[in-house]
Amino acid sequence: MDNKREEIVKYHLSMGQEISELELNEIMEKKEYILCAAIWYKDIPLKKDIPQVLPKNCDRGLVVLGHRHGQAMWTMSCLTGLRSVENAEDGVGEHEQGFLTNTNRFVDREEGAKIAFEYGQITEETTRLFSEDLY
Repeated sequence: MDNKREEIVKYHLSMGQEISELELNEIMEKKEYILCAAIWYKDIPLKKDIPQVLPKNCDRGLVVLGHRHGQAMWTMSCLTGLRSVENAEDGVGEHEQGFLTNTNRFVDREEGAKIAFEYGQITEETTRLFSEDLY
Protein backbone atom coordinates (compact mmCIF):
# COMPACT_ATOMS: atom_id res chain seq x y z
CA MET A 1 0.00 0.00 0.00
CA ASP A 2 1.50 3.35 -0.97
CA ASN A 3 2.00 6.11 1.60
CA LYS A 4 -1.13 8.18 0.75
CA ARG A 5 -3.42 5.12 0.81
CA GLU A 6 -1.91 4.06 4.12
CA GLU A 7 -2.39 7.52 5.64
CA ILE A 8 -6.05 7.63 4.56
CA VAL A 9 -6.71 4.18 6.05
CA LYS A 10 -4.92 5.10 9.29
CA TYR A 11 -6.88 8.33 9.56
CA HIS A 12 -10.22 6.53 9.20
CA LEU A 13 -9.18 3.87 11.72
CA SER A 14 -8.13 6.59 14.17
CA MET A 15 -11.67 7.98 13.83
CA GLY A 16 -13.01 4.50 14.72
CA GLN A 17 -14.22 3.83 11.19
CA GLU A 18 -13.29 1.41 8.47
CA ILE A 19 -13.00 2.52 4.87
CA SER A 20 -14.04 0.28 2.00
CA GLU A 21 -11.78 -0.36 -0.97
CA LEU A 22 -14.34 1.47 -3.14
CA GLU A 23 -14.26 4.59 -0.93
CA LEU A 24 -10.47 4.47 -0.78
CA ASN A 25 -10.18 4.23 -4.56
CA GLU A 26 -12.63 7.13 -4.96
CA ILE A 27 -10.50 9.32 -2.72
CA MET A 28 -7.29 8.25 -4.45
CA GLU A 29 -8.66 8.92 -7.97
CA LYS A 30 -10.22 12.27 -7.16
CA LYS A 31 -7.86 15.16 -6.55
CA GLU A 32 -8.98 16.15 -3.07
CA TYR A 33 -8.88 19.76 -1.92
CA ILE A 34 -10.10 21.85 1.00
CA LEU A 35 -13.48 23.56 0.58
CA CYS A 36 -13.87 25.41 3.86
CA ALA A 37 -13.25 25.46 7.59
CA ALA A 38 -15.36 23.07 9.67
CA ILE A 39 -15.89 22.12 13.29
CA TRP A 40 -17.17 18.68 14.19
CA TYR A 41 -19.31 18.98 17.32
CA LYS A 42 -19.35 15.33 18.34
CA ASP A 43 -21.62 15.58 21.41
CA ILE A 44 -24.47 17.59 19.88
CA PRO A 45 -27.54 15.32 19.74
CA LEU A 46 -29.75 15.54 16.68
CA LYS A 47 -33.40 14.62 16.33
CA LYS A 48 -33.84 11.12 14.98
CA ASP A 49 -36.60 12.05 12.50
CA ILE A 50 -34.45 14.63 10.69
CA PRO A 51 -32.17 13.20 7.99
CA GLN A 52 -28.54 13.84 8.84
CA VAL A 53 -26.26 15.17 6.14
CA LEU A 54 -22.83 14.69 7.65
CA PRO A 55 -19.48 14.26 5.99
CA LYS A 56 -19.16 10.57 5.12
CA ASN A 57 -16.54 9.89 7.82
CA CYS A 58 -18.49 11.50 10.71
CA ASP A 59 -20.76 9.10 12.54
CA ARG A 60 -22.42 11.41 15.07
CA GLY A 61 -23.01 14.96 16.12
CA LEU A 62 -23.04 17.97 13.85
CA VAL A 63 -20.47 19.51 11.50
CA VAL A 64 -20.72 23.29 11.19
CA LEU A 65 -19.03 24.97 8.22
CA GLY A 66 -17.67 28.46 7.83
CA HIS A 67 -15.30 30.68 5.91
CA ARG A 68 -13.15 30.61 9.06
CA HIS A 69 -13.42 28.52 12.22
CA GLY A 70 -14.63 31.58 14.14
CA GLN A 71 -17.67 31.78 11.86
CA ALA A 72 -18.52 28.13 12.62
CA MET A 73 -18.21 28.85 16.37
CA TRP A 74 -20.44 31.91 16.03
CA THR A 75 -23.07 29.90 14.10
CA MET A 76 -23.08 27.15 16.74
CA SER A 77 -23.43 29.71 19.52
CA CYS A 78 -26.30 31.50 17.73
CA LEU A 79 -28.17 28.25 17.06
CA THR A 80 -27.71 26.57 20.44
CA GLY A 81 -26.55 29.20 22.93
CA LEU A 82 -23.56 26.96 23.65
CA ARG A 83 -19.89 27.94 23.62
CA SER A 84 -17.18 25.97 21.79
CA VAL A 85 -15.58 24.65 24.96
CA GLU A 86 -15.64 21.11 26.34
CA ASN A 87 -15.82 21.37 30.12
CA ALA A 88 -18.39 24.02 30.94
CA GLU A 89 -22.09 24.01 31.71
CA ASP A 90 -22.71 26.02 28.53
CA GLY A 91 -20.09 24.12 26.48
CA VAL A 92 -20.67 21.98 23.40
CA GLY A 93 -18.64 19.03 24.68
CA GLU A 94 -16.20 17.14 22.49
CA HIS A 95 -15.40 18.92 19.24
CA GLU A 96 -12.63 19.12 16.69
CA GLN A 97 -11.56 21.90 14.36
CA GLY A 98 -10.73 20.88 10.82
CA PHE A 99 -11.89 21.24 7.24
CA LEU A 100 -14.39 19.86 4.76
CA THR A 101 -12.98 18.52 1.49
CA ASN A 102 -14.52 18.27 -1.97
CA THR A 103 -14.95 14.52 -1.40
CA ASN A 104 -17.27 15.26 1.56
CA ARG A 105 -14.76 14.26 4.20
CA PHE A 106 -14.02 16.01 7.46
CA VAL A 107 -10.25 16.21 8.01
CA ASP A 108 -8.30 17.51 10.97
CA ARG A 109 -5.74 20.32 10.74
CA GLU A 110 -2.86 17.89 10.12
CA GLU A 111 -4.44 16.01 7.21
CA GLY A 112 -5.84 19.31 5.92
CA ALA A 113 -2.29 20.69 5.69
CA LYS A 114 -1.17 17.72 3.58
CA ILE A 115 -4.17 17.96 1.26
CA ALA A 116 -3.86 21.72 0.78
CA PHE A 117 -0.14 21.47 -0.01
CA GLU A 118 -0.57 18.56 -2.46
CA TYR A 119 -3.36 20.40 -4.28
CA GLY A 120 -1.43 23.68 -4.38
CA GLN A 121 -3.76 25.63 -2.11
CA ILE A 122 -0.77 26.54 0.06
CA THR A 123 2.78 27.01 -1.22
CA GLU A 124 4.74 26.01 1.88
CA GLU A 125 4.47 22.65 3.60
CA THR A 126 3.23 22.89 7.18
CA THR A 127 2.13 20.44 9.87
CA ARG A 128 -1.19 22.13 10.74
CA LEU A 129 -3.57 24.05 8.49
CA PHE A 130 -5.43 27.19 9.51
CA SER A 131 -8.15 28.81 7.40
CA GLU A 132 -6.01 31.95 7.27
CA ASP A 133 -3.43 29.91 5.33
CA LEU A 134 -5.94 29.34 2.52
CA TYR A 135 -7.46 32.77 1.93
